[in-house]
Amino acid sequence: TKKKPTAVVEVLVGATTSQSTIDATSTCFCFPRIYYLVTMLTPNFSPFPELHTDRLLLRKWTLEDAPGLLQLRSDPDVMRYINRPVLSSVEQATAWINMILDSLEKTEGISWCMSLKDSPQEHIGNIGLWRIDKENYRAEVGYMLSPAWQGKGIMYEALVAIIDYGFEQMGLHSIEAQLDPLNLASAALLRKAGFVQEGYYRENCLMNGVFTDTAVYSLLASDKRVS
Repeated sequence: TKKKPTAVVEVLVGATTSQSTIDATSTCFCFPRIYYLVTMLTPNFSPFPELHTDRLLLRKWTLEDAPGLLQLRSDPDVMRYINRPVLSSVEQATAWINMILDSLEKTEGISWCMSLKDSPQEHIGNIGLWRIDKENYRAEVGYMLSPAWQGKGIMYEALVAIIDYGFEQMGLHSIEAQLDPLNLASAALLRKAGFVQEGYYRENCLMNGVFTDTAVYSLLASDKRVS
């Protein structure tokens, strides 16, 4: 996963002007070029990395998870601070899972279906790393959990596992999280895991006809992390 192939970046650093030979009125700009060799993050999610914690199995999505996903993403309390459409049918949930699997195939993001170890087929939530910025070794974490399992340390347990995977296996340099500042529980979870707030955007997100603020948190690979 940490294999980093070389890419060439072309930088235009200046310009000189000379008359073009195309016609008497054209001007040709000749740009000196400097080439830099840079390395890019190359995630490898095959085979799919199942993760295990004390209580959880973080596994690959299957289409059989659609009913559980529908139950979660149609709950107004769960979706209150999430700027995504509320699902209303199993077909929509299936399409969402297919989108996640397609993103996985393209190494644009990875999402884990959360289950309890003693009930591995039951979907209770999800967590993932998406918007993978391969040039800058950065990704964004996102998560949601069934209300029946909130307040039990379940999401913290999953988040710690994902942080370790992102830094130790993927080779990320930083992990970002964006949230509605009114989502106090999510902000507390991030701070507990070592994230710090690094930005704040005012009314940058239109959600349900209302412009809302966004708080940006981050964690670096070099930061002291919880275990």
